[in-house]
Amino acid sequence: MRNALVSAENLQLTLKTDFSSEEQALTIKHSSGNEEKPIVFPSYLKEMLESNKESLKLEAMKRIVGLIAKGKNASELFPAVVKNVASKNIELKKLVYVYLVRYAEEQQDLALLSISTFQRALKDPNQLIRASALRVLSSIRVPIIVPIMMLAIKEAATDLSPYVRKTAAHAIQKLYSLDPDQKEHLIEVIEKLLKDKSTLVAGSVVMAFEEVCPDRIDLIHKNYRKLCNLLVDVEEWGQVVIIHMLTRYARTQFVSPWREDAMFDENNEKAFYDSEEERKVEQTRPYIMDPDHRLLLRNTKPLLQSRNTAVVMAVSQLYWHLAPKHELSIITKSLVRLLRSHREVQYVVLQNIATMSIQRKGMFEPFMKSFYVRSTDATHIKTLKLEILTNLANEANISTILREFQTYVKSQDKAFAAATIQAIGRCATNISEVTDTCLNGLVLLLSNRDETVVAESVVVIKKLLQTQPSQHSDIIKHMAKLFDNITVPMARASILWLMGEYCEHVPKIAPDVLRKMAKTFTNEEDIVKLQIVNLAAKLYLTNSKQTKLLTQYILNLGKYDQNYDIRDRTRFIRQLIVPNEKSGALSKYARRILMAPKPAPVLQSAFKDRDRFQLGTLSHTLNSQASGYLELSDWPAVAPDQSVRNVEVVEPAGAPALRKSKTAKSNEKRLLLIIMTKYILIHIVLSISTQFFVNCMCSLLHLCVFLACQFDAVSWHVHVSLQASSPVFVPETSHELLHRMTGKGLSAQYRFTRQPCIYGNSMVSLQLTLSNSSDQALENIHISEKSSTGQNIHRFNAIERLEPQASVTVSMGVDFNDSTQAANFQLCTKEDEFSVSIQPAVGELLLPITMSEADFTKEQGKLMGMNESSATITMKPENVSSQSVNRKVVSVANIGVIPSSQENIYRFAGKTVSSGSLVLVSVALKDPDAVITINTEKTVIGSMLLRQFKTALTNSGP
Repeated sequence: MRNALVSAENLQLTLKTDFSSEEQALTIKHSSGNEEKPIVFPSYLKEMLESNKESLKLEAMKRIVGLIAKGKNASELFPAVVKNVASKNIELKKLVYVYLVRYAEEQQDLALLSISTFQRALKDPNQLIRASALRVLSSIRVPIIVPIMMLAIKEAATDLSPYVRKTAAHAIQKLYSLDPDQKEHLIEVIEKLLKDKSTLVAGSVVMAFEEVCPDRIDLIHKNYRKLCNLLVDVEEWGQVVIIHMLTRYARTQFVSPWREDAMFDENNEKAFYDSEEERKVEQTRPYIMDPDHRLLLRNTKPLLQSRNTAVVMAVSQLYWHLAPKHELSIITKSLVRLLRSHREVQYVVLQNIATMSIQRKGMFEPFMKSFYVRSTDATHIKTLKLEILTNLANEANISTILREFQTYVKSQDKAFAAATIQAIGRCATNISEVTDTCLNGLVLLLSNRDETVVAESVVVIKKLLQTQPSQHSDIIKHMAKLFDNITVPMARASILWLMGEYCEHVPKIAPDVLRKMAKTFTNEEDIVKLQIVNLAAKLYLTNSKQTKLLTQYILNLGKYDQNYDIRDRTRFIRQLIVPNEKSGALSKYARRILMAPKPAPVLQSAFKDRDRFQLGTLSHTLNSQASGYLELSDWPAVAPDQSVRNVEVVEPAGAPALRKSKTAKSNEKRLLLIIMTKYILIHIVLSISTQFFVNCMCSLLHLCVFLACQFDAVSWHVHVSLQASSPVFVPETSHELLHRMTGKGLSAQYRFTRQPCIYGNSMVSLQLTLSNSSDQALENIHISEKSSTGQNIHRFNAIERLEPQASVTVSMGVDFNDSTQAANFQLCTKEDEFSVSIQPAVGELLLPITMSEADFTKEQGKLMGMNESSATITMKPENVSSQSVNRKVVSVANIGVIPSSQENIYRFAGKTVSSGSLVLVSVALKDPDAVITINTEKTVIGSMLLRQFKTALTNSGP
């Protein structure tokens, strides 16, 4: 704690609080000129925790948690805090658990004493307390309580609260790291949680799967399609984990889409129904993408618009590793958009783009200007942008890129200027048309005042000259003239290497350079000395008449040099080039050894081999395999059996009886229709008296009422307190589905009717208006049978003919699965197909219900904690009236108005169309503010509705 208090040269911290009816102040001082020691305030807070007043304990815990959040150490208070773990004050209890999660691992002995309290808390009615207790229990790293932790995790995995189940998934990883022998038991829990349909649980259980049993792909088969469909509604970090897992899964279950004969019919479902004979000849057929493969690509594509950069990066790597090559351009704009983020994000994104740009230059070439270097960029960002520009260089854009490089060479950032010169060299190597231009430009840089620029230019020129040395002897001479002015060791060594390697092209200059080097040999760096020795040896072999004495002098200097490498090299060279009786047969081949032609160096990108790692991973960033990295497998030659992903629908125990009951009711209805028909026929055919007909109809009416009562007795009993109601408000606004220009004369508008759908209880009812604005009739207007996405769509009956300038209205139903993900399908005519999509507003995914105020309060009490979203807003004066509040709320969402006995509280209720989950809305007016509260287990829908209600109630107008 003392270390946490000393933070600046002068620090004064004053805390004031009420304690035992007296005002006390704790002042902590520290200054460079005052040796006053700081007071350790945990003792003060300890007294508050041991007080009999709940309010003081609560205040103390708030301060302690605040100190922890600021990085201060409050471990000394553990004994005093743990005494309050069984407090009846819910708010205090939550704060105590927050503290215990932080320090349970450090204070294991004291935490063990409270295990019985944690076990009791696992049964607490409040889901936050249950989850916190499990989190604390799993933080105690003592092997003796492993059985208790395992039992707690198994119970939490079946908890009614998705938040508790999510915490159980987190606890699995902690228990596995504590005791890996529990792996098999934990896999059973993971298998159970993978079947969970809550979006809150999905990401956490997949993380546990990746930690405990990433090789158990069989656990994913049955949950693959569910995870794909839930992905868009999962929280952001859960999306990242799931996408990476599904990337690995797809590489083991689908064949490569990169074949030249690939076909990409997104809606092809034939593969589901292939016979055994058809599979035998599969290798001779062109590739057709698996529908499950397409499902993954289609459901991840919308996430490219995510605000979370990790999600965008995860989807991008998925497309890079799984998508057909012609679809990779989809991710380009999203990646370029991320370059506007912080420099840490830019660094990771640019590294991935650098790897991509080596193989797919065309992806990023249209956005080349986005990679131009800015003066405010950090050096590592500049270097990566330079790398990408070099990768994108081709014959068409090289002139533009070289002009840009000319500016970069003048940069004050020396490391970046040197990297630019290396980039120019790579461009010269890769594009032969500009080799001479680049070489001449580099020669001009030899006159630069900056030593770093000159040195790097020499090194690059040396590499370029190895490709065509005979044509560039003038450049070698020019470099020799500048040799005295160059001081960087690597540059001097490069020039000496060129002199020796191509000494026959400069026979007059090379001996003179050796003469100068003999004078300064003892003062040169080791790397330069080695090249002086090499130059002397090569000149001795090619021009011994002029250089024999110089060579002997240099060899004598090197023989007694302080560096043993130089001494060894000198002795080896002497024995090799100066034959004597001790020399072996090797001296005969001295010229062939020293003057052998050397292959020209290949200037290539540092990111060339990084594609061996999965993009977006730490291993790719470090260019080294990190701990825990899971490699992507190669595509299978033959796709595994796709039926393993089919999910069998298990009927409930009472399903047969229910189906039998429904059949009996249907038969009774049929019998009723026959009876009615008989009575009517008797009346018409035999012309019996009116009185008899009336009597018969009365009897028939009684029979109808009796049978109807028999049919619906159970339904009436169930829905006594929770009844569906008609919509309070039906918007007349239509949305464009297909524009007449796109549809070649066919236009379509859709609107939500807010009525129960006649095609299915889980479907949202829609009304389509189709118009023909062309001068020719349109035939066979219908929705393609193969065009639906993950949603279930009830198609309207085909329209055989629609005359010019005519319109027709049809109805359809869509099961959006309580998600705002668009339903994509194809609207077809006899000759054309048009891809369209219906994007539902979150308020249209509900149906209104009615209930009593008491029932509303009761159901609201069951949906507290994580299931509750609330916000406080300031309302306009014109929006405060009850009519205005009701109108604005029901215009946003299709929910019913619940009668309220309180004047300033307005209540609304509805249920989700697909799952039937309750959605309760209350607006409490507190002049001039209002508190909007939404209670629903569909937390994503709740948060989206809250944002829309806030907008509607704070804006003026209707």
